[in-house]
Amino acid sequence: MGSLSYIIPIAIVILLVFISTVFIVKQQTAVIIETFGKFTSVRQSGIQFKIPFVQRIAARIGLKIQQLDVIIETKTLDDVFVKLKVSVQYVVIKSKVYDAFYQLEYPHDQITSYVFDVVRAEVPKMKLDDVFVKKDDIAIAVKGELQEAMLEYGYDIIKTLVTDIDPDAQVKEAMNRINASEREKIAAQFEGDAARILIVEKAKAEAESKRLQGQGIADQRREIARGLEESVEVLNKVGINSQEASALIVVTQHYDTLQSIGEETNTNLILLPNSPQAGSDMLNNMVASFTASNMIGESMKKTNTTKKGDA
Repeated sequence: MGSLSYIIPIAIVILLVFISTVFIVKQQTAVIIETFGKFTSVRQSGIQFKIPFVQRIAARIGLKIQQLDVIIETKTLDDVFVKLKVSVQYVVIKSKVYDAFYQLEYPHDQITSYVFDVVRAEVPKMKLDDVFVKKDDIAIAVKGELQEAMLEYGYDIIKTLVTDIDPDAQVKEAMNRINASEREKIAAQFEGDAARILIVEKAKAEAESKRLQGQGIADQRREIARGLEESVEVLNKVGINSQEASALIVVTQHYDTLQSIGEETNTNLILLPNSPQAGSDMLNNMVASFTASNMIGESMKKTNTTKKGDA
């Protein structure tokens, strides 16, 4: 029983020594070992050993890609204040873990300072619209400056991105108004073009309608004239001369018109004159006018013949 009381403390001491000697380094991690405060070595992933109570783990350095977001407020060439968000992706170089740990105490502050310096040197050269268009150029300039400076400290800059551009609220409102006005202008132009095309097409349609209407009227009158000619020929065959035949046709059309009007119960058309005597007077007047015109024509022919004989 007494010997057991000695074994237990010894076992505890051995366990503590073992725990202090063996340690595990995770994947994508590097461990810095110091002996009495002096750098000894860099240990990579896997099971590792150190001298207990003499050596210690000074730091565990992550070798994964990290991201730092930096927000900078600056002024553009056209005196517009704008906030830019620059995302910097960086990693500790595996072969330069010593430099990354011992030479640079606050890497985030160092990177932020360089980003501020580059952005405030580049953006004031550009107008606000150019900042949006050339944001990749800003990112490339930031990466170039950081890459050169941070390699000395054991850091590699993987990528820099301008992820956000935020002008002042009043500027954004003004830009939206300009954009809206421009779109309204374009919409008005399209509406004007559409209205003009509609007017042109409507005019073309009306012109074609008038042309077809005129052609229809001409065809109608042509057929009427042909019908009248045939009617006169028929009347001539039964001994009625052309003047009388024409007068008879006019009177017949007059009474046909009166008949058509009488068939319509709701018509408001009034034909003047419309008495039977008027039809007779119309016929006599037409015959008299035809006779007078024939006499005038015969007189003119005799006059022309006499003048030619005297000459």
